Amino acid sequence: MLYEDSINQQRLIQFMRQMIAVSKQKIFLILDNLRVHHSKKAAAWLGRHKDKIEVFFLPPHAPEINLDEYLNHAAKLYIHSGDLPRSKTDMRHKTTSFLRSLQKHPFRVSVFFLYSSVSYIKVQE
Repeated sequence: MLYEDSINQQRLIQFMRQMIAVSKQKIFLILDNLRVHHSKKAAAWLGRHKDKIEVFFLPPHAPEINLDEYLNHAAKLYIHSGDLPRSKTDMRHKTTSFLRSLQKHPFRVSVFFLYSSVSYIKVQE
């Protein structure tokens, strides 16, 4: 999910709603301690959907165990390679291309799980 502004309660709920809509299994979502992740609206929404999604929070100030940090790093490397984006449209296109390449090649996603600092996550098919 791409958006231009900051994450807020509504965007977080929209993201989680989209995840449960496409998943046939219960989702276990790991979040950092961003204030919006602990919002009352998000907690209420999660309470109504606890059979489909469960959230776990990382310890504060621990970016090295946040898998998103590895994904963000890889995305930035991709976006800044080759022709640099010169507009928001270019940036969106390169970002979308990177994320679609991950969707088409799941083994590229599995590489992120090889870092020892995120070994607490066990992925099962």
